[in-house]
Amino acid sequence: MSERKAFSIDVGGLKSRPKQSDARTIAKTDKAGEKHGFIDREPKAKRGRKPSPRTGQVHAKVLPQVQAQIAAEARRRGTQQGVIIEDAWELYCEQHGITDED
Repeated sequence: MSERKAFSIDVGGLKSRPKQSDARTIAKTDKAGEKHGFIDREPKAKRGRKPSPRTGQVHAKVLPQVQAQIAAEARRRGTQQGVIIEDAWELYCEQHGITDED
């Protein structure tokens, strides 16, 4: 039998070469790829929901009748309960002379 193992590959002759990554070469490669039907699949814009400016959370435990009143006022105004709390806090700050700098 021969000295060589079955199913073995001699990789001694392979050499690695760095890819050219200058803008001209990349543009040329992209153009050739498009010609052969390859298209860019990268997303064109950032996908998903836009971030909300309301990122702070307040978890206030209130009495059931207060919760019902806040929920009813939010429904009446057609807004979220958090907006009712923001409005109430603004009114409180006005009445007590609280500013953003405090």
